Amino acid sequence: MTTEPSTEQASTKPNIAEPRAERYNPHAIEQKWQDVWAEDGLYTFDENAAGEKFYALTMFPYPSGNLHIGHWYANVAPDARARWMRMRGYNVLFPMGFDAFGLPAENAAIKNKADPAVWTYKNIEHMTGQFRRMGTMIDWSRQFATSDPEYYRWNQWFFIEFYKRGLAYKKGGLVNWCPKDQTVLANEQVVNGACERCGTPVERRNLNQWYLRITDYADELLDFTHTDMPDKVRLMQTNWIGKSVGAEVTFDTPAGPETVFTTRPDTLMGATFMVLAPEHAKVKALTTPEQREAVEAYVTAAGRKTDVERQQEGEKTGVWTGSYATHPITGDQLPIWIADYVLVTYGTGSIMAVPAHDDRDFAFAKAFGLPIKEVIRAEGAAAMPADPEEPYNGEGLIVNSGEFDGMAGGKASIAQIIAKLEEKGIAKPKTTYRLRDWLFARQRYWGTPVPFVHCEKCGMQPVPYDQLPVKLPENVEFTPTGQSPLKLDKEWMATTCPNCGGPAERDTDTMDTFVDSSWYMYRYLSPDYHEGPFDPSKAALLPVDLYTGGIEHAILHLLYSRFWTKVMRDMGLTTQNEPFAKLRNQGMILGEDNEKMSKSRGNVVDPDDLVREYGADTVRAFLMFIAPWELGGPWDSQGINGPSKWLGRVWNLFFDEKATGPEEKLTEADVRYAVHSTLKKVGDDFERMSFNTIISSLMELTNTLVKARRSPVYGTPTWEESLNIFNLMLAPVVPHIAEEIWNQRGKEGSVHTASWPQVDAAAAVRDTVTIGVQVNGKVRGEVNISKTAPQAEALSAARAVPDVARFIEGKEVVKEIYVAGRIINIVVKG
Repeated sequence: MTTEPSTEQASTKPNIAEPRAERYNPHAIEQKWQDVWAEDGLYTFDENAAGEKFYALTMFPYPSGNLHIGHWYANVAPDARARWMRMRGYNVLFPMGFDAFGLPAENAAIKNKADPAVWTYKNIEHMTGQFRRMGTMIDWSRQFATSDPEYYRWNQWFFIEFYKRGLAYKKGGLVNWCPKDQTVLANEQVVNGACERCGTPVERRNLNQWYLRITDYADELLDFTHTDMPDKVRLMQTNWIGKSVGAEVTFDTPAGPETVFTTRPDTLMGATFMVLAPEHAKVKALTTPEQREAVEAYVTAAGRKTDVERQQEGEKTGVWTGSYATHPITGDQLPIWIADYVLVTYGTGSIMAVPAHDDRDFAFAKAFGLPIKEVIRAEGAAAMPADPEEPYNGEGLIVNSGEFDGMAGGKASIAQIIAKLEEKGIAKPKTTYRLRDWLFARQRYWGTPVPFVHCEKCGMQPVPYDQLPVKLPENVEFTPTGQSPLKLDKEWMATTCPNCGGPAERDTDTMDTFVDSSWYMYRYLSPDYHEGPFDPSKAALLPVDLYTGGIEHAILHLLYSRFWTKVMRDMGLTTQNEPFAKLRNQGMILGEDNEKMSKSRGNVVDPDDLVREYGADTVRAFLMFIAPWELGGPWDSQGINGPSKWLGRVWNLFFDEKATGPEEKLTEADVRYAVHSTLKKVGDDFERMSFNTIISSLMELTNTLVKARRSPVYGTPTWEESLNIFNLMLAPVVPHIAEEIWNQRGKEGSVHTASWPQVDAAAAVRDTVTIGVQVNGKVRGEVNISKTAPQAEALSAARAVPDVARFIEGKEVVKEIYVAGRIINIVVKG
C-alpha cells in the first residue's frame, strides 16, 4: 500500500480552512484560492528549483478585449497537463503574454476615436483577470505585451541584424494595395477581393517594399527532424514551401525567348499552348492591338484576386494575347494566353500547357477549345480519344514524342530526358519553390517602426543600436481614410542621418505583426533583460518542450518562428534548430448550431457567464470532456450540467458524514484496483493528451468510490489511500476544488506542490475476473474466479451460485461450456 504523497514545500501560511459548505459551492472557494496562489507566488517559475526543466507554452492571444470560449478551450487542457508535469517533479515554466500590435487596434481607434495604446492595455488588464479566473498556473511575473517599447526594441535590433546579414532588403514587387486606406495588405487581409477594413476592391501594385529572405532557408524548413509536429502541419508547410525539381525549357516568342519551368519535361511534346500570369512582364509586348482591350480588362480583374483565391478550383478564365510561341522541337506555333491560375510568383510566371496530362491545363483547354495531345499512355491502354473526358495523370510510356517514344514516363526518365534536352540547348535542370520571400512592411501605425532613415545624401541608413527603440509617437490623429498617422507626423519623421549628420526622414512603414510572434517564446526566459533579446545564460531552458495552439497558424506564425530560430542559430544566439520540440494543435469549439461562433449568428458562448453560473472548475472539466481536444466539436448548453453534477458528487464523496443505500460488496482489492488502474490510465492519457478520456475515467472512479463508501472498505487505510490519490488526480484538471478538499482534509502545503502518486502495478492488475453464468443461454448469475482457474474449478463455482443451482436442480445437464475469462454456459433439459 502506498504512503501519503510528499509535498515539495510546506505552507508558510496558517491553515485557511473555513467552515465547510454543506454542498459544493465553487463561488465560495475559487476566488479565495486564486488570491492565495497569487499571494504565495505558487506558480512563479524558479529556474534554480529542483527537477528537470519543462517549458510548456500556449500561443498568446491578441488583446481584443475578452477571452472567448475558444481561448478557454485552447488553454485549460495544456494548463492541466503543465500542472501534471509539475506534480511529476518537473520544473515547469508556463508563461503568458499578449500579441498586442495589429490591425484591430487601429480599427478600434478609427471607430471609437481612441488611442490604440490605451485601448490595447485596457484590454490586456481585463483579459489578464479572465486568465486568473480560469485558474491557470501561469507565471504572470514574466508577462509582457509585444507593443511594449522594450520588446519591440529587439524587433528593430533583429531587423538591422538581418539587414547586415543580407536577409532584409527592399525591392519592387507585386502587392495587395487598398487605394482608400493607402496601405499594403497581406493576403489574409483581403476578403473576396476587397479590403477587410473598408470593403474597397483591392488592386495589385508593383511597389518598393521590405522583404526578408525566408527562401534562403527553404530546404532547411523542409527538414522536420528536430521537431515533433502533427502530420497535417508538416504537410501544409511542405506544400507551402512547394519544392519542385524539374527543368527550365525555352520557347521563342515575338517578345523574345520565354523560359518556362516544368516538373514534367517528359511531356514537352504534349504542349499545345502557353499560359502567362496576367502580371507577367511580357504580356504588354505580346498583346496584339486587336486583343489589347480584352487583355487589359482581364489583367485588372485578376489584380483584384489574391494568390490563394486564384489557386482555388473553379471555372477557368483567360484571354488570348494574339501571339504565338514556337515549340523548341517541333516548331509548332502555340497560342499564348494569360490566365489567373498561373502565378507570377511561381517558377517563371509562365507555363507550357499540356492538357492531356494536367488537370488545370485540361480544364482550360476544354473551356477554350484548345488542342489536347496525348504523350503518356498507360501500358496496354488504348490511345486517348480525340475528345477525351479527362486527362491521364498516371505513369506509362511516352508516345507521340519522336525520339522519346517508348521511354518510361514520369520520374524514371526525367533526368535522362533533361540531359538530352540540355544537349540540344533547349532545357536545363532547375529546382524551384512556391515559397516567396516574406513581405515584411505595412503602411500601418500600430506596429514596430522600421528602424531606418532616408537621407538624400547617404541613402537608406539603419538607426544606430544605441538609439533603439524608435518609439511610436503618442496621441496621434487618425484620418477618415485610415491612412497611417506616421506619414502625417512631420515632427516624428524629421531626424538626422546617422552617417553624415544631415537632415533625414524616418521610414514610415511598420513591421508585419508576425515578427512579434516569431521569437516571443525566447523573451519569456528573461523579460527584463536589457542587453539583448534574451539572456543567453537562460538558453538551457530551450527549446519549448510542448507548444500548443491552432493549426490555422501552420503556414504563417509556425513557419515564420521556425525561420527566425534558424537565423538566430546562425547569429550565435542559440544552438537550437527549432523553437519547439513538440507541437500539438487543438480543434475548434463550434456553436450549438455546429457553425463557427460569431456575433452575427448569435451562437457565441461567453465563458464569463458560465463561470458566474457554474464556476471555473466546471467549465474547465466540461471543455476537456466535450470532445477529443485535437478535434473540437459543437457546444452543448445542456451537457455542462453533467460535469457540474459530477463535482457536486466529488464534494459529497469526501465530506458526507454517512453513506446511504444498500451495502456494496466491494473488497479492498476491488477498490485498489479501481484507483490504481485509473491512476495508470490517467497518466497515460495525460502523456498522449487525451483529455476527454481523463475526465471520463475520473467520473467512473467517482462512481466506484461512492459505492465503496457503502462497503466494508469505508474507514480502512485503503479508503484513506484512495481518497488521497483521487484528490491528487483531480488537482490538474479542477484545481480549485482539489485545493479546497486538500486543505479541508488537513493536508500540509498545496495540493499543487504535492507529488503525483505512484501506480501500484500489482494492484492495477486483476488476478480474478467476474464471469456471467448462463443456463440455456440466459444469464442467471455471475462468479468471481481466478483468471487461471481450470475448467473444473470454474464450473464448480458456477453450480454453487444460488440462482444457477435453482435452474439446474433436478434437470439433466447435457453440456457445459467454459470459455476462460469470458463465459460459462450450462445446457440442461427436463
